[in-house]
Amino acid sequence: MIKLSLMVVMLSSFVFYSTPTVNSINFQQFQSRIIQPANDTLFVVNFWATWCVPCVEEMPYFIQTTKTFSNQKVKIILVSLDFLKEHNKLVAFVKNRNIENEVYHLNAGNPDTWIDKIDSSWSGALPATVLYRFGKKVLFHEGELNQSQLDSIINKTIQ
Repeated sequence: MIKLSLMVVMLSSFVFYSTPTVNSINFQQFQSRIIQPANDTLFVVNFWATWCVPCVEEMPYFIQTTKTFSNQKVKIILVSLDFLKEHNKLVAFVKNRNIENEVYHLNAGNPDTWIDKIDSSWSGALPATVLYRFGKKVLFHEGELNQSQLDSIINKTIQ
C-alpha cells in the first residue's frame, strides 16, 4: 500500500507541474494576437528583458496586477526583447520566478522597423508598457511603473 501511495504522489507531481511556455513570435504574429483583437478585453503589454534591471524590478507588479484584475476583462502579456540566442535563459527566468502570465519572446528583427508601429514616441528604452482595447492603442508608457501607477492606469482605462 505504501508503494502504491508513493507512486501516486510521484505521478501526480508530474501531472501538476508545468514548464512555462515562452513562445517565440514575430511582429506580424504579435499584431494579430495582441494588437488586433477587436474585443472589450484590455490587453496590457509589457516590453521587457531579463537583462533590464528596472524591468525585473517592476515584474512583480505585473504579476500582482494579473491577480488583482483576474475577475475583469484585463489580460497582462509580457513580451521579452531578450536576444534570441538567450531563449533558454528567458525560459529559466520565467520558471524560477513562477511567472504564469503569457510570455512571448519577440523575434522581430531590427527594432527600427517596428518600434514606431508600437508608438512613435517610443525611444526603444525598456521597460515600456502599452494598453490596447478594441484593437486600438489606449495608452503608451515608457519607463518603469510601480504597483499603484499600474493599477491606477488600468482602473482608469476599464471604466
